[in-house]
Amino acid sequence: MSQDWPVDPDGEEGSEGMRKYDMRIIADKVDEEEDFPMVVSEFVEEYGDHPIRINHEEVVAMREIFEYVDAEEFEEILDMHKAVGAAMREGNFWKYHPQGEDPEKVPA
Repeated sequence: MSQDWPVDPDGEEGSEGMRKYDMRIIADKVDEEEDFPMVVSEFVEEYGDHPIRINHEEVVAMREIFEYVDAEEFEEILDMHKAVGAAMREGNFWKYHPQGEDPEKVPA
């Protein structure tokens, strides 16, 4: 891995000591009770350089994912999950893309 990360992507701060991936790592950076409503720019300012493991081969800075997030604020954690999931699909971070008439209802 050639980038100098503020934390080890597979270490305790980056991935709780194990290889955890994308949405899980981002969600673990927030407290559902204390951090919402959340100002997106402040969250990215604090954690934007942190590594997010996309899969077993790829790690990106969190800010790269949030470039695809349009919201300025999240009222609750569910809003964050929806926006980050949409951003990861839009930015082609995920290899799996559900298809069909109602892609949000198709299980992975």
